[in-house]
Amino acid sequence: MSPIRRLRAAEGDDTPAEEPNLFTCFEATPPVAATPPDWPQQPHPEELLVGVPRVLVTGATGLLGRAVCREFHSAGWTVTGTGYRRARLRLLRCDLTDEDAVRGLLHEYKPDVIVHCAAERRPDVMERHTEAAVNLNVHATSTLAKEAATCGALFLYISTDYVFDGRNPPYGEDDSPNPLNVYGRSKLEGERETLRHCPGAVVLRVPVLFGEVESVTESVVTSLYLKVQEASEESCTLDHVLQRFPTDARDVAAVCRKLSERARQDPSIRGIFHFSGKEQMTKYEMAVAIAQAFNLPSGHLIPLTEQPAASALRPINSQLNCCRLELLNLSVEPRPFTSAIIDCLWPFTPDKRWRQTVFH
Repeated sequence: MSPIRRLRAAEGDDTPAEEPNLFTCFEATPPVAATPPDWPQQPHPEELLVGVPRVLVTGATGLLGRAVCREFHSAGWTVTGTGYRRARLRLLRCDLTDEDAVRGLLHEYKPDVIVHCAAERRPDVMERHTEAAVNLNVHATSTLAKEAATCGALFLYISTDYVFDGRNPPYGEDDSPNPLNVYGRSKLEGERETLRHCPGAVVLRVPVLFGEVESVTESVVTSLYLKVQEASEESCTLDHVLQRFPTDARDVAAVCRKLSERARQDPSIRGIFHFSGKEQMTKYEMAVAIAQAFNLPSGHLIPLTEQPAASALRPINSQLNCCRLELLNLSVEPRPFTSAIIDCLWPFTPDKRWRQTVFH
């Protein structure tokens, strides 16, 4: 049995519920949802069309991975998405830490581009479960980069602003990284493995993401909506120290597509790029903006002006300078936070109108 058919057959998940989810794409383990109607149909290897560009998206069950799949599909690409614990209809189940499975996947589907979204991205989880998370963020990345170089595919690795310490923003692509936590160090090591094994690869660093979530808790940004809804209860303190630049995953997906299309034609498009939303906000400011967007009270939200205790240190301000993308005309104008957050959260408003069009 081929590796892919074996993976297809392994739809059952007997992993104990209490085991940490370390094989997802920028996600917080929301409930499994039905496959949306616009989800790209997974091609059978024998059905791949000659001349149509092919992209493999890892972590396609997660927030960014879903957006990337839709973006490439809408642009006419043949899309193959992989997942692990949440792999479902129209996705291939693949353990990216299994080198033979990864090799078989690329051999059978022969992608022109690989967009590697899969990662453990929760800093506090990584402090507690370092080895398993590093296996995904570093070792699986290394395997994918090696195999991409072998099969001649463009490799696009998603990284993070957490590779910087936040002491001297904004940060350009050539500034020296100095990550403060295990998550940042693992993503930086993933960058180095990517460029070591696949010199023609593209690394795209992005900040905190939000977007069309399957549950409000899937993103740290959209989860603030729950804090806003606690207006009738006790006051709620929110961090007002750490500066963030919330970025819509749909914009990141568009940048991934533009980079992929250009890099396939121009080999000078390689190395490190930055993309970020432009609005600087603390968690407190995001929550207030969400309250205002939905005409909800915000008086119960209290700004916390001392850095909150956490198991993982975080940079105070890791703002990314995105000039390289902009100079090459490969960027997109980020969606304004207020309109984007309304677009993402209105499906979860009390009138439940979202049930008819949740996958808009």
